[in-house]
Amino acid sequence: MIIGWVIGAIVAVFLLLGIRIVNQYERAVKFRLGKYVKMLQPGLRWIIPIIERIEKVDIRVIAADIPAQEVITKDNVPMKVNGVVFFKVVSSEKAILEVEDYAFAISQLAQSALRDMTGKSELDNVLAKREEIGNQVQKIVDLETEPWGIKITDVKIKDIELPENMKRAMAHQAEAERDRRARVINAEAEKQASQKLLEAGKIMEKSPSAMKLRFYQTLNDISEEKNSTIVLPFPEELIDFLNLKSKRRK
Repeated sequence: MIIGWVIGAIVAVFLLLGIRIVNQYERAVKFRLGKYVKMLQPGLRWIIPIIERIEKVDIRVIAADIPAQEVITKDNVPMKVNGVVFFKVVSSEKAILEVEDYAFAISQLAQSALRDMTGKSELDNVLAKREEIGNQVQKIVDLETEPWGIKITDVKIKDIELPENMKRAMAHQAEAERDRRARVINAEAEKQASQKLLEAGKIMEKSPSAMKLRFYQTLNDISEEKNSTIVLPFPEELIDFLNLKSKRRK
């Protein structure tokens, strides 16, 4: 009786030791005596203890950092650049059997590709076309990792660190550009104002009434100043008479 209980306990422990749970977002690669057997789907699974083992693989999209590195651009500007690579395991067997540590390998590949792409570009292109460079790095790394059962979904450049002297030079350049734009805008405004004044002058020249109204408005503006004194040396009617007489002579 006791022997039966002992045997039953051993069997129960043996069975319990072989129980494995594979989550929905995982796949498990099963090995028997070191040899690949099959891939286990999500759920409650059982393996033979000691003889069999499994390695779980996360099939969700994973983000891996691209470490910061020193880069010399095509126009000989030193800088530091880093990024992030997003990938997904599409073949769990290949990801385990073809490469030792796929996450580390992907990070290294992305680092090398990013260094090469930024080294072939000028600084202005690196700053203005981050997304385009990231897409190029993605294609390169995706091609390299395809035999590993890995799909590279995206690559983003996060930070670009420039030397202090380069930052100051770029700040001066930006300030000069803003000053140039301000001067252009002011010149354009002066041009438009001059055109409007010319048009107004032509209208007033053709209409004495308009000229009078403008004259009265000017007098009103001047009179708003408390210390202003307006002196007219001769009546306005005399000016009109002289202008009319001058026109008749012509």
